[in-house]
Amino acid sequence: MLAKTHKVADTNLISIFGFRNKFGGGKSTGFCLIYDSAESARKYEPKYRLVRNGFMEKKETSRKQIKEAKNRKKKIRGTGRRIANHKAKKAAKDG
Repeated sequence: MLAKTHKVADTNLISIFGFRNKFGGGKSTGFCLIYDSAESARKYEPKYRLVRNGFMEKKETSRKQIKEAKNRKKKIRGTGRRIANHKAKKAAKDG
């Protein structure tokens, strides 16, 4: 329906989010972003909405891994942080 009213050819370029329904039903309000191309959608949309719209695949990691990485990050401060982040990205890429 949105694609028809705004004359959009590809429905994947429409991103709708943030909907709230009114008490009693019958009316909902939300936000909608319409992009000119898939490249601009990939550039400006947050990753979670790209996953939701089918532009990206969700990265599967365990909850424990996420928490361990967070706690390792908390221990590093100052100038060593940049080096540690670089090493972590390199290890993730290789492994």
